[in-house]
Amino acid sequence: MTDGRSVVERLTLEEKASLVSGAGFWATAEVARAGVPAAVLTDGPHGVRMQRAGSDHLGLADSMPATSFPTAAALGSSWDESLLREVGEALAVEARALGVDVLLGPGVNMKRSPLCGRNFEYFAEDPLLAGAMAAGWVAGLQSRGVGASVKHFAANNQETDRMRVSAEVDERTLREIYLPAFEHVVREARPATIMCSYNRINGVYASQNPWLLTTLLREEWGFDGYVVSDWGAVHDPVAALRSGLDLEMPGTGGRSAATIVEAVRAGELSEDILDTAVARLLDTHDRVRLPREGEAPAPDFDAHHALARRVAAECAVLLKNDGGLLPLDPDTGGRIAVLGEFARTPRYQGAGSSQINPTRVDDALTAIRAATSREVTFAPGFRLDGTADEALLAQAVEAARGAAVVLMFLGEPSEAESEGFDRDDLDLPAVQLQMIEAVSEVNPSVAVVLSNGGVVLTGPLTDRAAALLEMWLPGQAGGSATADLLFGHAAPAGRLAETVPHRLCDTPAHVNWPGSAGQVHYGERLYIGYRWYDRTEGDVAFPFGFGLSYTTFAYSELSVHVPDPTRPEARVEVTVTNTGAREGADVVQVYVSDPVADVDRPVRELRGFRKVRLAPGESARVVIELDARAFSYWSTRHGRWVAEPGEYGVHVGPSSRDLPLEQRIHLDLAMPPTPLAADSTLAEWLAHTRGQELIQEIFAKLSGEGSSFLTDPASQPLVAQIPLATLLSMGAARDGQGSPSIDDLLRKANS
Repeated sequence: MTDGRSVVERLTLEEKASLVSGAGFWATAEVARAGVPAAVLTDGPHGVRMQRAGSDHLGLADSMPATSFPTAAALGSSWDESLLREVGEALAVEARALGVDVLLGPGVNMKRSPLCGRNFEYFAEDPLLAGAMAAGWVAGLQSRGVGASVKHFAANNQETDRMRVSAEVDERTLREIYLPAFEHVVREARPATIMCSYNRINGVYASQNPWLLTTLLREEWGFDGYVVSDWGAVHDPVAALRSGLDLEMPGTGGRSAATIVEAVRAGELSEDILDTAVARLLDTHDRVRLPREGEAPAPDFDAHHALARRVAAECAVLLKNDGGLLPLDPDTGGRIAVLGEFARTPRYQGAGSSQINPTRVDDALTAIRAATSREVTFAPGFRLDGTADEALLAQAVEAARGAAVVLMFLGEPSEAESEGFDRDDLDLPAVQLQMIEAVSEVNPSVAVVLSNGGVVLTGPLTDRAAALLEMWLPGQAGGSATADLLFGHAAPAGRLAETVPHRLCDTPAHVNWPGSAGQVHYGERLYIGYRWYDRTEGDVAFPFGFGLSYTTFAYSELSVHVPDPTRPEARVEVTVTNTGAREGADVVQVYVSDPVADVDRPVRELRGFRKVRLAPGESARVVIELDARAFSYWSTRHGRWVAEPGEYGVHVGPSSRDLPLEQRIHLDLAMPPTPLAADSTLAEWLAHTRGQELIQEIFAKLSGEGSSFLTDPASQPLVAQIPLATLLSMGAARDGQGSPSIDDLLRKANS
């Protein structure tokens, strides 16, 4: 492994400038005489989207065949880091075979609103879950010699006006909601690159935001890879370099390199900054390639298809199963009516830059027929373009009439959700809702299978269907995985990574979405997803973390051990028992509450989880460690994470709204003193140890009737929220006396 700095010393200014801007759409520049090879970057959070030669100018044309794995909306619902690692490893094998050095993914942006058209590419509405899933994916990918590019950094939570919109969001909200997933991946998985987003953050483009790219990412988190722009996100290549961006993509035909050279020669850009960026690129590419041994192995596409099938089943969420309708007996039970065009024309992936050319695609209709000896009939029921077709509807009703069970395949059409635009609503197409309404009138034994990248309103489905299975966008093997689940060859093991609301107007960002006049205000602050619904005591269709199985589980014997009450750490232990008759997996979820705090906090927050698989009657003792961040909030006053002394609740169960076990703990923490400021109130001065002493000295010196409003205990509650400086000024005016200097008092109090 070479030292990037030593190579930089041998490069000319022009060569260095060429290396920080792409040589084309998907590759960096090479400098053959200095032994610097080009590096290839390409799309692919859910499969390798390697463009064929002669691609279109946007790079969205036909790509090389690759395995299409379930999208992040599904993968997040697995709650299984080890499974994500397997996916990452398989992606790396296929990427290496195509000569790819960096795969652009995963996306870890929060699901601020279910309307975001790109939610299928994001893991969760909770940063802890998203960060853990992403870290597993990155670790798997990079263990096989391919770098990850974690995206989109940061506050990229909508597609509307994404190229320029300014996300107006306060620092605490950024720190607690929109940044922790990135931070976790950086600290735990050491990703090769971070991709900056298009948007502005509080008025500053992410590509030239020094606080984001340097202060936070590198100085605080210790990131040692390089920052690459999203394609076309750089507006000023010199300002971007100065702020901490290392690689502009795609290439600009030499324009950016020439601008950088000119800026260095004019003294507007330090050559040291350019040298640092080039060294980061070279060192990172060397580190990425280090695990490689010999020639890239040929991918085993059959094995990867089998993996995609297993993963899709692990990610599926069973939302309803009245009367144990599922799983079906594959050999007895009468005719099965399969309805819905999606059964034979599957919707299995999203659209846009992550769209894969799959090696093969399994459809559910074929897989169902192969999995059972029972009679299977099919009717498409509706047109995918949403056009009403009474003949198709009538055929579906007749197919359902007299069937032992109806398997109905519904979902969002591909044109409804994609990169580049946001959704208008959360409704399924009217023709699909019309079909379930008509069919349920003639047959109550309906199981609905959903294919969608973002949540949909489920009320019309749960009112009329006995079972509801959410498959998300399950990848190329989704059809076979669905059959495995329907007939019990696999058990649903997914849990919701996002809340399913009753109505669009119930959602947290509803009144602030998607902004106007070039700004979007994150007015809901910390309260996205379950944090919002818990704070507002809102009813939901299905809560975060929810999911049924073909078996049942019981929780018992909760123990929360605090080794040292002066440190914000705890060990949570709980026994989980499979109380049913089938093997299954459950996700143990630990939430922490801080009922009394100096700032507003969510009712409770996910702080740990563990997926456990148990045989019938089997029990397991699950241990989950909670670190300081589990108890902390970001204090803007202190500029740091703060865990306050006092009581905390530790809640354990299978979802955010089903937490049967709780234990209270007490932490004897030292609360850091809050620095006093010029606008600090009398109450804040009295709560500050040194400040209180100074106030008492001032009170002792005050005299006369005009000062009684300060010295009289009865009047202090009235004036407690007035800044001390104002009170002193008012007192001096009434007494005709000079007041102490607020600057002098601040120096004494904060020293």
